[in-house]
Amino acid sequence: MALTQERKNELIQTHKTHESDTGSPEVQIAILTENIQNLTSHFREHKKDHHSRRGLLKMVGQRRKLLAYLKNTDVRRYSALIEKLGLRR
Repeated sequence: MALTQERKNELIQTHKTHESDTGSPEVQIAILTENIQNLTSHFREHKKDHHSRRGLLKMVGQRRKLLAYLKNTDVRRYSALIEKLGLRR
């Protein structure tokens, strides 16, 4: 299921770094994480949906690159985001 505009706006509001922020790494990672969680629940029921699985793998790769960028630029923001989203247990 696609991410609704209301849910996307909620994610932007909770993860933005300044007032008009919509594209910071924190916001992008939060949106990708939400999409990844939705797709993984989709795959529990539809195990043979390989076309969507490719999209999932692309999203995971994109999130991984954004997390690496954030880790290299500002470790405190990286740690706070990891803690907030519950990644890397």
